[in-house]
Amino acid sequence: MKEINRIFLDHACRIADEVKAKALVLYADAASELPIAKTEKPCFNLVLVTKGEKELPEELKDTGTVINVPAVNLTRVGQIKIAITKGIAMGLFKKGDKLVCISGLPKLGYVDSIFMIDVGKEFEVLTSQNITDITQCVHPEVFSEALNIVFELAAQGREGRKVGTILVLGDHEKVIQLSRQMVINPFQGYKEEERNILNPDLLETIKEFSAIDGAFVIKDNGAIVTAGRHLNAAIESKDFPQGLGSRHIAAAGITDVTHAIAIVLSESTGNVSVFKNGKLFVSILKPIP
Repeated sequence: MKEINRIFLDHACRIADEVKAKALVLYADAASELPIAKTEKPCFNLVLVTKGEKELPEELKDTGTVINVPAVNLTRVGQIKIAITKGIAMGLFKKGDKLVCISGLPKLGYVDSIFMIDVGKEFEVLTSQNITDITQCVHPEVFSEALNIVFELAAQGREGRKVGTILVLGDHEKVIQLSRQMVINPFQGYKEEERNILNPDLLETIKEFSAIDGAFVIKDNGAIVTAGRHLNAAIESKDFPQGLGSRHIAAAGITDVTHAIAIVLSESTGNVSVFKNGKLFVSILKPIP
């Protein structure tokens, strides 16, 4: 396994050097052993992708920037898509950057895929070129946690049932003006720290209320303003990618007239989509059962 990983890493480093890549994005969980010694400088600027708070292999500690992705089973492309989405939000990547990505399946114990992504031009991975302000109105850690929550919902559902929901992040005052309450606000009267998505004690509550029709409206700092909100703004369907439903149209509409970001979980497909400026920023296939 270590020899296979060495071959892939050597090839990836050469490719990264030849295309003048910004970084080498490595799905670290896919490799049980990697030929990187702690005393050696990695061959290239490393960005390490790992699930949840999983402990990195000893040889990879302190060798690169770490991006945590949700602890659910994703395809190889799904792993990289969510890592790059989070990397953009963190300010690690920007339009025009070239990234060489190494991925694989953790159960195999070795990496098996290399591909290059030109951020903002690779439409199979990032479907919008306007990516410079993805977290203009929301803290990056809030965006990251919101993605984690939605992917957990996509993987687990709620009490054995599929669920669909929308999380609208940032510019909450304008979002509230352009929406209406469908049910009594379940978060009214609680302190901000008690209703903040960064509070791990709130996770099960969010999952429970995801079954309510309507959207969550969340402040830039992660405090939930309300749930069960009907988004009034809608985008012209003729300008919208075919095959996406009413939640996606509502998410595109509200982000078109506000500075908010909207994360949509499709009840029918389990896919997760992110909208910004009225456009589909990225779409990631549902987690693997």
